[in-house]
Amino acid sequence: MLKTLLRAGLGLLLAAMLASLLALLYVRSQTLPQLTGALNVSGLGEGVTVTRDQSGIPHIRAASDTDAVYALGLVHAQDRAWQLDFQRRIAQGRLSEVLGPAALEQDRFLRTWGFQRAATSALQALDPESRRLISAYTAGVNAGFALGKTAPEFLILGYRPEPWTDVDSVAWSKLMAFDLGGNWEQELENWKLCRSEGPAALSRLNPPYPASGPTILSRDELPVTGKDASSAGTACAADLPAAHLQELQRQLAAVRKLGMEFEASRGSNDWVISGAHTASGKPMLADDPHLKLQSPMLWYLAEIQGPSLHSIGATIPGLPAVVIGRNERIAWGVTNHNPDVQDFFVLPAGAALRTHEEIIQVKGAEDVHLTLEDSDFGPVVSSVVDGPKGSKLALSWPTLMDGDTTLKAYLGVNRAQNWNEFLTAMQAYVGPSQNFVYADVDGNVGYIAPGRVPVRRGWDGSLPVPADSEHRWQGWVPFGELPQTFNPADGLVVTANNRSVPPGYPWLMTNDRAWADPYRSARITERLQGTHGLTLDDLAELQNDPLSGPWREMKAALLATPRAGLSAPATAALDGLKAWDGRLSTDSQAATVFEWWLAELKAQGKAALGSDPSTRAVAQALKAERPLCAQVAPCPDLLAQTLETAAQKAAQRPYGQVHRAYSAHGAFGEIRALAPLFNARIAAPGGSDTVNVARPNRQDGTLDFTHAASYRQLIDLSDPDASRFTGTLGQSGNPLSPYARSQLRGWASGDYLPMSTRPADWGKTQVLQLKPVR
Repeated sequence: MLKTLLRAGLGLLLAAMLASLLALLYVRSQTLPQLTGALNVSGLGEGVTVTRDQSGIPHIRAASDTDAVYALGLVHAQDRAWQLDFQRRIAQGRLSEVLGPAALEQDRFLRTWGFQRAATSALQALDPESRRLISAYTAGVNAGFALGKTAPEFLILGYRPEPWTDVDSVAWSKLMAFDLGGNWEQELENWKLCRSEGPAALSRLNPPYPASGPTILSRDELPVTGKDASSAGTACAADLPAAHLQELQRQLAAVRKLGMEFEASRGSNDWVISGAHTASGKPMLADDPHLKLQSPMLWYLAEIQGPSLHSIGATIPGLPAVVIGRNERIAWGVTNHNPDVQDFFVLPAGAALRTHEEIIQVKGAEDVHLTLEDSDFGPVVSSVVDGPKGSKLALSWPTLMDGDTTLKAYLGVNRAQNWNEFLTAMQAYVGPSQNFVYADVDGNVGYIAPGRVPVRRGWDGSLPVPADSEHRWQGWVPFGELPQTFNPADGLVVTANNRSVPPGYPWLMTNDRAWADPYRSARITERLQGTHGLTLDDLAELQNDPLSGPWREMKAALLATPRAGLSAPATAALDGLKAWDGRLSTDSQAATVFEWWLAELKAQGKAALGSDPSTRAVAQALKAERPLCAQVAPCPDLLAQTLETAAQKAAQRPYGQVHRAYSAHGAFGEIRALAPLFNARIAAPGGSDTVNVARPNRQDGTLDFTHAASYRQLIDLSDPDASRFTGTLGQSGNPLSPYARSQLRGWASGDYLPMSTRPADWGKTQVLQLKPVR
């Protein structure tokens, strides 16, 4: 009987394994795209060749620019169909249709702000050539959708994506602007802190940018206008009713579920150096935007070539151009400039409003009807709930206003051949305001921070204000007076979300507490200033630099922690830090201790101040016995208490065991049965405010991180095809594809892929011919 039972059990096991294998083979057959041979597609003018290199990166060759962009849309649909549809549903506020009631609050927020409405308006503002290319891209996406293959997510959720539209491409650019603009959240936090603690508390939480901190431009690069930026003080005058505050807190919770919450390490590094600093005598350019890690990764690496369009770099599925990269003559990179372009206005009772109705369809539940309102100051974001005396809250933000031609700017940059053409393209840029660094094969380097930045008179935008004539925006900073430079005398431009302009600049970009702590910009400048003979290897080392600036600033104060009464683990941890080189490497135990210690100090600061203090606020408190120490405990006691906790949490573990990059899937990331298939984790170096940013989240007993360098590129203008780039995961969004995670290990270890248009550099290739249906 036992043998019979064993045979039966073994038979069932084998049957289950066979069924699983057959299911896997079926899913692969239904979801993996055709990458070789020929495809007959409609909407194409002439034949196109798509050659995927050994990493799955497509190199597109077309007889017309529209066919090249069409092919980009098609390969986006082949490799990232779910990402296209999911991003589109976010912009439209239609997640509930496929995810059910769990996504309802996100949809409420997205509909209230009106991203899709703004995209519809922006499309109408674009010129005919931009619309022609967008329409070609749309046709390519729809051709990809029609090929019969589908992403695994569509099989699981039981639906097929609707046809793509031109508005969908514009809409995702609106969401990117939102993701990179966290001022509204900061304004909300500022108001709460200002009302409870007074205006001085804002500087305790986020100290003003230090006078010694590096700025992107020097004083001699400022425009001469005879004006000076207003230096309005901060007051807590405007009242924000409790009903509005509660509504904004609900929206903030929805934003966090979307993965678009403000994060202190979100920003980026980029720099450009002239030939005076390089071994080749030509410029080099580096860029690594720090964004939320996700699965699939945000970026899609590609090369597109037509008669007047030939660029290679990082694209975003949904957008018909290379966002960061190079063409045959110029290269560009971007970081977040982060001027204050979002303001809350408290509308008085009786303010003129425009109202319309929208319906949210919810899978498995009844439809939800929304009444949405718009004002002369922007959309009403306090829902339809009136505050005291009938007040409402409106949001002003250039991205939601008419006339957004940002996509025209990106298409223009892809075709630009020199600095003047690059600047011409930038004039169409609206937002989000970015630090663009520039280099070309003729040896020129430059920088500009384009975008609409509002002019305020007598107030600085830190807090909500009354919706009246005194606070209404007074237009935009003139394009010619935006921060910019061409061939600076020192041959160096470094941006790391630090202050862009020194005192004396004639326009107010933002309040002086909003800039990123200068640790990254100072480290990059320190490594590049005055150097000669640099190569791409030197830039790669700097881009992956894990040296902790906060440790260098706090070292003396931390090591002065009184040892009397410390436990043995805490004493050992302090000894380890004393011998530590400050590098947040995966094999370092001291790195684990330091990051936990910094986390504990910040947690104490949040408990005392009500919001997270910046890293520099903690450092200043330790050095000068500032309010953080005074409100929690005397600094020696505070250091000893937090060290004990940090040593216990670190438990002598190397950094790589607790500090891992975490890329979660937007829909299935928290579903136990699916998360292991769609999510990705890997140990990686870096930490709080290192050049290689990997700020720990400090959740679930780990130091895992979700914001980091989402893309890296290094470009050599002496030999552009020797340039390098990499993403975080891989080209494919399908976890069953060999290209789903092929870039992950190299990204974590600081390696790169060839950013080359030469077939000899592509390795083993797969060639797909696209043929038009006549």
